[in-house]
Amino acid sequence: MCPGGVAAPARWGAATRWRRPVVVPSPARYAVSSPPRLPARTGRRQETTERLVDKGAACEHLSMHPSSPASTPLRSARDRFAPEGVFLNTATYGLPPAEATEAVVALERDRAAGRLDPAAFDTIVARGRRAFARLIGVPDQRVAIGPQASHFVGLVAASLPSGAEVVVADGDFTSLLFPFLVAERRGVRVRSVPLERIVEEVTPATSLVAVSAVQSADGRIAPVEDLITATSGNGARLLLDVTQSAGWLPLPAERVDLLVCSGYKWLLGPRGTAFLAGTEEALASLVPFAAGWFAGAQVWESIYGLPLRLATDARRLDLSPAWASWAGHVPALELLAELGEAAVGAHNRALADRFRASLGLEPAGSAIVSVEADPGAVDRLADAGVHAAARAGRVRFSFHLYNDETDVERAVKVLTDR
Repeated sequence: MCPGGVAAPARWGAATRWRRPVVVPSPARYAVSSPPRLPARTGRRQETTERLVDKGAACEHLSMHPSSPASTPLRSARDRFAPEGVFLNTATYGLPPAEATEAVVALERDRAAGRLDPAAFDTIVARGRRAFARLIGVPDQRVAIGPQASHFVGLVAASLPSGAEVVVADGDFTSLLFPFLVAERRGVRVRSVPLERIVEEVTPATSLVAVSAVQSADGRIAPVEDLITATSGNGARLLLDVTQSAGWLPLPAERVDLLVCSGYKWLLGPRGTAFLAGTEEALASLVPFAAGWFAGAQVWESIYGLPLRLATDARRLDLSPAWASWAGHVPALELLAELGEAAVGAHNRALADRFRASLGLEPAGSAIVSVEADPGAVDRLADAGVHAAARAGRVRFSFHLYNDETDVERAVKVLTDR
């Protein structure tokens, strides 16, 4: 063991085929130490980032009374968003609730005035970690935070031994693919297969299956339950990118080996927030190549000097947070965690399937819909105030909690009017 209770680096990813480690630690629950605080201010200058910390009850004013259709939680939540026109492009980026925008503005004003309290962000990040953990259904000590999902994918790829076979899906998002392709130069083998055949392509030679739970280009949903069975039955691990599913598609996250997620799409955050979650065993196999002071066992006591003293849970994989990004993301995460993926997902899928039915398409159960359209369709949609995206030679629509039936009708009208 290294000083600070961290297992020796030789254990990280040391198995020749990246199998389960023989010894699995039982990390203690993350508890933030009492960090040194800046001197107290008086008067108006005392309004520091503690205003953000005190907004922990961001979801309390949601009307949760079940007997009033006009005040359902989702309907109340929609009042906190202000898109111009019809926004059907969450698969590109999500919209922030009003309090998230206010939090970022307040932070930047405090920064401009020199009254930020850096230590206050420990509480803000802890709230974000807890909200994400609650949303997907895992303990928060099994969640690491960082700036981008691709960073965490790179960490997984770098932890693979030479000779490891990685199975990926044809046409998946490149941030999930490129880190493994880079690893080919040191002997990692990448095999790309059709999503429809990915389960049967898992063999005893497979070390890892890396796939998006929902495909970015067209909204197809991966067979997650079957992949869990196939990977565990063959001694392999499963890495899911849930960037296009977290927030609306409930998944058995507690049984997924590793899971990465960027926060700026369906989780409604700014760019610059991401998560890694997994089982204790799988997380222990990752080498913390990018470890910095924020991954320390006691963050404010890990700023200078030797020895290595990393956290013993998923925090050892943390990267130092971008302040404004996390301040702006926490209110949105807490809103989604309060609403729950099941309720948001039912709403999103109902709208998407109604949209598909209006175009003569079969229901698919995905919040993302990709349709064939002429080259000018995206411009016509934009001119009509409907925001969608051109992807893979088609037009992609994505439906989230701030959308309703009128958005479906307006988009269908633009597509069908000639």
